[in-house]
Amino acid sequence: MPYSAKSPEKPTGCLVLADGTVFYGKGFGATGTAQAELCFNTAMTGYQEIMTDPSYAGQVITFTFPHIGNTGTTPEDDEAAAPVARGMVVKWDPTEPSNWRNTQDLVSWMTQHGRIGIGGIDTRRLTRAIRQQGAPHIAIAHDPNGNFDLEDLVAQARAFPGLEGLDLAREVTCDAPYQWDEMRWAWPEGYTRRSGKGHRVVAIDYGAKRNILRCLASAGCEVTVLPATATAEDVLALNPEGVFLSNGPGDPAATGEYAVPMIREILDRDIPVFGICLGHQMLALALGARTVKMNHGHHGANHPVKDLETGKVEITSMNHGFAVDAATLPEGVEETHVSLFDGSNCGIRVKDRPVFSVQQHPEASPGPMDSYYLFERFAQAITDRKAAR
Repeated sequence: MPYSAKSPEKPTGCLVLADGTVFYGKGFGATGTAQAELCFNTAMTGYQEIMTDPSYAGQVITFTFPHIGNTGTTPEDDEAAAPVARGMVVKWDPTEPSNWRNTQDLVSWMTQHGRIGIGGIDTRRLTRAIRQQGAPHIAIAHDPNGNFDLEDLVAQARAFPGLEGLDLAREVTCDAPYQWDEMRWAWPEGYTRRSGKGHRVVAIDYGAKRNILRCLASAGCEVTVLPATATAEDVLALNPEGVFLSNGPGDPAATGEYAVPMIREILDRDIPVFGICLGHQMLALALGARTVKMNHGHHGANHPVKDLETGKVEITSMNHGFAVDAATLPEGVEETHVSLFDGSNCGIRVKDRPVFSVQQHPEASPGPMDSYYLFERFAQAITDRKAAR
């Protein structure tokens, strides 16, 4: 139950919105305070993958599913080296894990990685507030003694600059180029390594999830990962047969200041290009479209997306707070996918060229695999391009 003034146990967690609204609960994980934008995620599984998704930089996540922590954690499910989201808000306190893959309970994992959690929050009320008013700026605090300076926390929430205008890709990208050959998890082997020759693909890391790289490897690609700030010269020096633009956090217009010129040079070389999430937005900007900040974004594993060419509806994994403005797509670029929740753009392609991108996460992790075929489409585009030469 949510904590109140009548609760017999003193609250040890506090969530404060910039408008002064206060939620009390039971803190867990690391102690201290953090400031962020607050979003909600509707996925029923995969809280560890969500917390380690680099696209959540600068955000605290409200989980609408109440049973968070019941499967524990395992290093195999990390999408980055450490959690990137700044904290989590849940309805029920995390329970003891019950799963054969568990290696560490969620509370210990959060503590180890310096992330704050709050349980006992009315997440339905909080989610309604986010949907109606937009993603708020917040301060989250955990103090085992239950001492909170509300005036200071409100000031911290109001001082958070927000995600508009922020280039967060620089904060989560890799430090140096590296090779990736690990493939998707499969029973009973788990993760295996690809071997032999494959399509030479350069992946630009704006905050790439590991499972995206695994999907590329499983689709037959030899993957070299470059930092977000890589130049066209850096990319072309590797003689790529395909270029992949990854997911990532922050305002696409800010990241685009250095990413767009590089992508435009790549487009001039007639190389197959595939983008996901922030990579989708980067491609759209490079082609001449614009992006907009959404009211509360799309975060979850149950988002219906319609393929406008086939009429097929795919249930997808989503995580984005900005969207491509379809009305600004230039001539020669067509919309391929739309959200059935709000009609926002979820995919584009360049006519008569192997260049395309989607807003959803076809690698899921967590979520359904309805859109996995896009990795195979990218690999086939490379095969066709090589055959035509």
